[in-house]
Amino acid sequence: MMLSFPLRQAAWLQSCLVLFVPLTVSASGPSAPAIQAQEFIYDQAPFPQCHASTIVETTAGTLITAFFGGVREGHPDVGIWISRRENGRWSAPVEAANGIQYTLRDGTVARHPTWNPVLFQPREGPLMLFFKVGPSPQTWWGMLMTSVDDGVTWSEARRLPENILGPIKNKPVQLADGAILAPTSNESPETGWTIHFEKTRDLGRTWEFIGPIHTQKEFNAIQPSILQHRDGRLQILARTKEDVVATSWSDDQGATWSKVEASTLANPNSGTDAVTLKDGRHVIVYNPTKRRPDGKSGPRSPLNVAVSKDGLAWKDAVVLETDDAPNGYSYPAIIQTKDGLVHITYTWRRLKIRHMVIDPTRL
Repeated sequence: MMLSFPLRQAAWLQSCLVLFVPLTVSASGPSAPAIQAQEFIYDQAPFPQCHASTIVETTAGTLITAFFGGVREGHPDVGIWISRRENGRWSAPVEAANGIQYTLRDGTVARHPTWNPVLFQPREGPLMLFFKVGPSPQTWWGMLMTSVDDGVTWSEARRLPENILGPIKNKPVQLADGAILAPTSNESPETGWTIHFEKTRDLGRTWEFIGPIHTQKEFNAIQPSILQHRDGRLQILARTKEDVVATSWSDDQGATWSKVEASTLANPNSGTDAVTLKDGRHVIVYNPTKRRPDGKSGPRSPLNVAVSKDGLAWKDAVVLETDDAPNGYSYPAIIQTKDGLVHITYTWRRLKIRHMVIDPTRL
């Protein structure tokens, strides 16, 4: 069943509270030759905080973003919001999903927060929107919605099979044989932070669980992203508690993985995302800092773009944000579109989602 967006969200659209920001470089923001444009997805919204954006280019060529928004991260009112870029501007955010759960005993309604949406467009098939629902990352479960009309309307959300979470923060990759490999992880009280993978060959109906590929004694690592090397190898880059971005390699399309090791990139216990470009280079967006002396997550500023030819040696190429603002700049998502440009979205001070356009030929 296809669902239209709630009427209260339609009214929000009509209220025109969102100020559309032209896709131009801001004089007050960072600048670099590679940065072609920057803008906010929205200027005002019916929620005070947002986080964990994702971006995709659909089969029809539309850019769509999703993120969670509400009172604050973990609050029961947090829902998944979507914006589409049409005619040179982003649409007003519309709530596409929430964590309302109905109990069958007495008909009462319980609501949980939603988390970490991930948009993915398969080569064939509907647009996919994965997200999590639950009281916390230790207890959440995976959900999936699909759209056959370029993200205008969405199917009812369905829960993924037991123990399958879907891509935890960063986008899947579609392998040569058509299988979709989702990078994911657990934050278990018993086994700690561990990375695993989930593979589907039928657009999310059935899944294969791969991993975990390490123990917490080796690394406390989550939220991997997948790079695809020209020689057929896969590589992950992941967030850790150990002050570095962790990495691992697969020679068999994700069936098995090498020992998880430290890369040369710093990590302050903050999310990253990475992508392999059409020219074979690899790009990561990350905070190049370390945890604070008290062990808490480090400063999420600056936010940098680094480039590598081999996934081993990295060089910072662009600084997206520099100031030490409250809540910083974090949780990036990165894609390359059909026209060759690179698009990045990230959390801006927990107040907005910023969209950057990068010309990779100038990196």
